[in-house]
Amino acid sequence: MSSEQPTDEPVYDDRVYRSPMATVTGVAMLALLAWLCGDTVVRGSGNAPWIAVAVALCLAPLIVAFTIRPAVFANADRMRVRNPFRTIELPWGAVDTVRARFSAEVVAEGSRYQLWSIPVSLRERKRVNRIQNGRPSRLGGLMGRSMTAPGDGAKPPVDAAPRASADQNVDELRELHERGASRAGAQGTVKVAWSYEILVPAVIGLLLLIVLLATG
Repeated sequence: MSSEQPTDEPVYDDRVYRSPMATVTGVAMLALLAWLCGDTVVRGSGNAPWIAVAVALCLAPLIVAFTIRPAVFANADRMRVRNPFRTIELPWGAVDTVRARFSAEVVAEGSRYQLWSIPVSLRERKRVNRIQNGRPSRLGGLMGRSMTAPGDGAKPPVDAAPRASADQNVDELRELHERGASRAGAQGTVKVAWSYEILVPAVIGLLLLIVLLATG
């Protein structure tokens, strides 16, 4: 009697890709907005407190949308891209490729979707290329020298050379795509949903601000 062995790999927890710098910037901007608008609400007179509320209601969701919200979640079956105003769910079977040129993006079913949470730094990429070509920059000089033996003028192996952070993340996503595209659980179509929790309060705040300024 023979037992059937499962061919699919086990599904693991999502890998999460975010931009730490964007998150820090977003928190700082929200704190500044809360301080300025809060002070106006407490000390302002006339329509000023209401204008401050409208400004906060309009700007806070936009700050969150472009700094804290963007993220990419990926597991063995699919990736979920959370951009400022949309969430895109992409089963690996529907993905054509994941790439990083001037920006990181995923191509699926003939459409391109930008990965906001994986910013591409051309400066970092050029610095890494200099290290790989045996011409380390001032920041990467020590790293480049440590990869060759003393007195050895040979270039470091390409496999051992560092990669720009965006390229590393895209390589990981591409590897997940290659391994998961044929899985039974990775089949399906791309689903796109608008982020109404961002859009609705921002529009309400904008309309309120327009009314207050027009009647003030």
